[in-house]
Amino acid sequence: MNLESILFTQGFGSRRQCRSLVAEGRVAVAGAPCDDPGADFDTEGLVFSVDGAEWPFHAQAYVVLNKPAGYECSRDPQHHLSVFHLLPPPFAARNVQCVGRLDQDTTGLLLLSDDGQFVHAFTSPKRKVPKLYIATTKHPIDDTQLNALREGVLLHGEREPSAAVSAQARGEHTLELSVLEGKYHQVKRMVAAAGNRVEALHRERIGGYALPDDLAPGTWRWLDAAALDALRNKG
Repeated sequence: MNLESILFTQGFGSRRQCRSLVAEGRVAVAGAPCDDPGADFDTEGLVFSVDGAEWPFHAQAYVVLNKPAGYECSRDPQHHLSVFHLLPPPFAARNVQCVGRLDQDTTGLLLLSDDGQFVHAFTSPKRKVPKLYIATTKHPIDDTQLNALREGVLLHGEREPSAAVSAQARGEHTLELSVLEGKYHQVKRMVAAAGNRVEALHRERIGGYALPDDLAPGTWRWLDAAALDALRNKG
């Protein structure tokens, strides 16, 4: 693939802008400057840099973000900054989407991708991919609440009860809850229907993939093959 096309597919602007980046000497491939937009490179394992910032070539983007509180999962946020402010601009340019949304005050594991099939696979309730949340509750957690969550609670406006795949206490005010769906404010509404209130919420795991301990809030990384395999493992 020629260098202009490489930059274009990775989200570094229009074709004209990508040609200009190369012509201005702002692009290097494998550490060597290249000013020829038509120069061909094997994209397998390719790493290039723009203005000194390295970028590995990925035909499709699969990334994980440790979402902090105070960010909306939207490119057009209403009251807070968008999670896309935490990511390099090329991601937005190549139409990377959030794989499901977290409320602005919910933290933790957020996947993003420009692969529509991947997005659908992890957002469709028919795929039955469990999502594990850790909730801090206002009131102490008791067996009555846990049993209600496991058996199913009826949410306002819903005809069928929503049941957790699993629900257990990690502490007096710490609830571990796994659900298959991603309804609006689902975990908060389920906990409220069970007789408690969520004060803080954190997503810890999707499928068999857990948020890495060394990924600080507000930072991101590419998902490697092992991480993608873990995601597809339903745990």
